[in-house]
Amino acid sequence: MRRAVSNLTRFCGGSGFITPGRAPRTATVVMSVSRLSSTSSGRLDVSGIYPPIATPFNKDESIAFDKLTENMQKWNKIAFGGYVVQGSNGEYVYQTAEERIKVVEHVVKAAAPGKVILAGSGCESTRDTIEMTNRMADVGADAALVVTPSYYKGGMHNRALISHFTKVADDSKIPILLYSVPGNTGIDLDPEVIIVLSCHPNIIGLKDSGGDIAKLAHLVISTQSNDFQIMAGSAGFLLPAYLIGCVGGVCGAANMLGQELCDLEQLYKQGKLKEATNLQQRIVAPNACVTKRFGVPGLKVAMEWFGYYGGPVRSPLQPITSEQEEIMQTVFKLSGFIH
Repeated sequence: MRRAVSNLTRFCGGSGFITPGRAPRTATVVMSVSRLSSTSSGRLDVSGIYPPIATPFNKDESIAFDKLTENMQKWNKIAFGGYVVQGSNGEYVYQTAEERIKVVEHVVKAAAPGKVILAGSGCESTRDTIEMTNRMADVGADAALVVTPSYYKGGMHNRALISHFTKVADDSKIPILLYSVPGNTGIDLDPEVIIVLSCHPNIIGLKDSGGDIAKLAHLVISTQSNDFQIMAGSAGFLLPAYLIGCVGGVCGAANMLGQELCDLEQLYKQGKLKEATNLQQRIVAPNACVTKRFGVPGLKVAMEWFGYYGGPVRSPLQPITSEQEEIMQTVFKLSGFIH
């Protein structure tokens, strides 16, 4: 069953939301309402913990779909809110358009019932992003995670970014979430841009990997009337993000510490803040290893320690060295996650 969302004048005090230079139009937002939950205003509920799943490759760097199925079978046993497919940890920038779509389709089919599928559809141009978003919608994605275009950084001022995201949201078949990952793009989405875009009925949230808790708190307060959902983009600040009103997290460490991150979420919800704080503190250093410190190559090695298939990275990324792996093992041991 699919449902259309009403036109753009529902938000921002009824003033409407019109792309500069374009006539008002009706958003053709669709989502599956039979299997997924919604927020109080009827938006797709994206709360919870999401692993931005690593794309498994064979030795020849082709996609190992059989290994992806095996990983999914294990992840499906964890109480994740859903999965992010083709995010930064999925090495999407090294994949063809067809590969990106096939991976999304595979995850949609392999995911347990009720899991929300957020598909990373961002491209450098607006028209390519719209096409990618809708092709991913056609194979079953529930919402799209749209990263900031960044190659021409000098031209990505606030006006350009508002125009880009608005046009994508206008023409997308599914809801979209903004994705700010300054560590990769060099662009930290301005709060003013986010607040303006939160008024769009087809832009339902934000994944922010910058880690600025003060910024996130300001955004939570400034966008709450729009039922805008903000997600932490790293396990390193998950608990602080929950405490200031974020609804969940897209956490690379969830690829191997998924149960622990879901436990942290539950401890927070149960008001057991001392236990939640202790767990958050233990997660910080291992999370840094598989993100800022050693990146996707480190993440894939750590996945192997926990029974998942990590496999090789795709060139030009290189595997971590034996010395780096020893450093990672020491960190995970000191944090009590491996013995």
